[in-house]
Amino acid sequence: MSSESDTLASRAVQRRQLVAVITLTGTILFIEVVGGVLSGSLALLSDAGHMLTDLLALVLCLMAVRFSSLPATPEKTYGYHRLEILTALLNGTLLLLISAVLMVKAVQRALDPIPVRGGMMMTVALIGLIANLAGLMLLSRGHRSLNVRGARMHLIGDALSSCGVLIAGVILWITGWNAVDPIVAGLIAIVIVVGALRLIREAVDILLEATPAGIGLDEVSRAIATVPGVLEVHDLHIWSITTGMHALSGHVRVSADAHVGPDEMLNRIKGTIRDRFGIVHTTVQIESPGYQELGDIH
Repeated sequence: MSSESDTLASRAVQRRQLVAVITLTGTILFIEVVGGVLSGSLALLSDAGHMLTDLLALVLCLMAVRFSSLPATPEKTYGYHRLEILTALLNGTLLLLISAVLMVKAVQRALDPIPVRGGMMMTVALIGLIANLAGLMLLSRGHRSLNVRGARMHLIGDALSSCGVLIAGVILWITGWNAVDPIVAGLIAIVIVVGALRLIREAVDILLEATPAGIGLDEVSRAIATVPGVLEVHDLHIWSITTGMHALSGHVRVSADAHVGPDEMLNRIKGTIRDRFGIVHTTVQIESPGYQELGDIH
């Protein structure tokens, strides 16, 4: 199966996974709202608001996966793959906003604790935790794009939040110490910030067409130079169209007395790039020793 076929198959799997997780998240959101109202727990209601934001983000993820499967057009020659990256960037930003809200609410609760029904709080939080873990298991199967990783980060944030509420509920139920609630909320916010910043950094790198992580530009240049007949490699660029879909362009100066034709030389270079680094979207310009370059050389 070709790389393109693999990508289309993974998109179909991702769509089914996201639909299942969206349904699960929406159900738990409803349960948390009802449980928060009945128990008087602001923590549960805050967690429900957190889950509502995540539900919207998951819907955005599903839309991005759907549009990224559309075929390329003369106007959009790489198709809509970058929608996944834009959505991942938006999800990372939402995660930062969520963490900020959690921090504010943690401070407010520390200053003005509110007694709640710990038993109901623990029960609803446990249901939410189990549901989030089930969602994480669904999204752990198969290829994980940056977009789906963003969805996983939201679920991880939900799971941590539910776990924090559960722990806070146990402590409140046993000791009546209300200060545990804002402490746990603050810790959850810090964990979410770390994951969100990592997600944003990776999305920005792809949008800036940075060299993909794990691939060294100099290493690729040296590998091409090992092909018999290659004299020089220049103007080499490597970037990601979307997660796991890398592309390369470059100029290669070849010897005049190479014992193979330009087509065979091109196939050898492309084969080396594919076999060593897994890059199949390649554009390589073959140049003779006497070719005079026009324009900028990078």
